[in-house]
Amino acid sequence: MEQTTKRRVGVRRLMKHLSDYWLNDFSFVTLLVALVFTVFILPVLIEYGHVSLLFVNLVFVFLFFTGIWSSDNRFLIFLTTSLFVLQLGLRILRFSDLPVEFYLWERVVGLVNMGVFIFVNIRLLFRNNEVNLYRVIGAVNVYLLVAILGAFGFEVIHLLIGSSISGVTDLSVANKLVGLDEDFSTYIYFSLVSLTTVGFGDFTPVNIMSKMLAVFLSTIGILYPAVVIAKLVGYSTNK
Repeated sequence: MEQTTKRRVGVRRLMKHLSDYWLNDFSFVTLLVALVFTVFILPVLIEYGHVSLLFVNLVFVFLFFTGIWSSDNRFLIFLTTSLFVLQLGLRILRFSDLPVEFYLWERVVGLVNMGVFIFVNIRLLFRNNEVNLYRVIGAVNVYLLVAILGAFGFEVIHLLIGSSISGVTDLSVANKLVGLDEDFSTYIYFSLVSLTTVGFGDFTPVNIMSKMLAVFLSTIGILYPAVVIAKLVGYSTNK
């Protein structure tokens, strides 16, 4: 009985430490490192086959796990925890020996989870009406999270209707897109190209759903920096 009590106290302390850390402004730096790896390095490793799909999924599970501790609102904690457990269960099911998987539902849940994670980080970014270097890093984090959200969106569209983007300069690449983990490098690339409004033209959306998503990302890419900069400058001026 006493040993059980000690374990419970230890678990509570661990949860308290996790919550205190991810609610601290310095956690923006840790999240930035994870996002830079996910957005810019992981796609290269996937493309050249240097990482397993299990590792790729563990990276996303880590991002979703941090979302649980990034809010002190009970409803958001319940929501992020529920989505994380559901997401984890679906991914474990896919990598298990069982002959069933729900890949589409896994991706839909991941899309919702990422949307909630973005909302949670926006709340952290603008809490207490403060501005500092960590808050600027937090703004960059939200921008990269939107890029990942866009990549998930293109993947879900592909799974739903069979296509989302197509390569213009290299059709062989486009024909290989199947909407699975292996395609993340292409989806995150096109998501970033749309978000930054660069528009290289090597990939284009092929249906109305992917076109609207690309336009949405371009709109966010234009408006988000202006709104965030104005907000942070306003906080600094008022202070």
